[in-house]
Amino acid sequence: MVALLVAALGPAGATARPTPAAAAAPLPLIPLQESQGGTLLNRSRARTDFLPLVEQFVTQANLAYCGVASAVMALNSLAVPAPPAQGYGPYRFWTQDNLFSTAAAQATVAPETVARRGMTLAQLAGLLGQPGVMVQRWHGDQLSLPQLRGLLRQSLADPSDRLLVNYHRSALGQQGGGHISPLAAYDERGDRVLLLDVARYRYPSVWVPIPALWQAIRMVDPDSGLSRGLVRLRWSGPPPPEATPRSAP
Repeated sequence: MVALLVAALGPAGATARPTPAAAAAPLPLIPLQESQGGTLLNRSRARTDFLPLVEQFVTQANLAYCGVASAVMALNSLAVPAPPAQGYGPYRFWTQDNLFSTAAAQATVAPETVARRGMTLAQLAGLLGQPGVMVQRWHGDQLSLPQLRGLLRQSLADPSDRLLVNYHRSALGQQGGGHISPLAAYDERGDRVLLLDVARYRYPSVWVPIPALWQAIRMVDPDSGLSRGLVRLRWSGPPPPEATPRSAP
């Protein structure tokens, strides 16, 4: 099952295939689809978020919607009740459009602004602040390296929460600037975390060394003047209807 889902995270057809330069993740990043990436996933003891997130994986809808795509994946994977989705009748799920129809989003940032500039860590936390969702955020300069490891170990072994990271690609040896993606698993032995990159057209999902991620979240976001960081969300409402235990007949 894990192997099949790892394969499913690969580029979907020629139009989504990264260029050769982009497809080769620079060392010391380990692409999930490589054999070593699969080995790390199989031996990880903190991977409860991986399957729910992969099931809801989406590619960001435009060059600046990395935070939007990450939020949609997290909310859908936790079965947080969603507003109507245009064109889907009675079926409710989070999309990169209806996320902005909520009161929390309208009080935080406009989609036109995000499409131009992306979003800050605080704006990401605001978008996720839907009714019944508890949100915590940490800026990179608030976390020591041991504290980051502890947070990853705890959160990625807990099926009731999700962890999104706002980081700067340059600290990982990648081209580009600030980016947001979900984290899905932690390999303690190798001291790496699995990052599910929502810019699927550009980079694969990769295992990142924790010290490199720590440096990447400590870099300053020029839009906020603050360091980047992490957001954790937890759905505190009732379970979805299909998960509600039924009475015996």
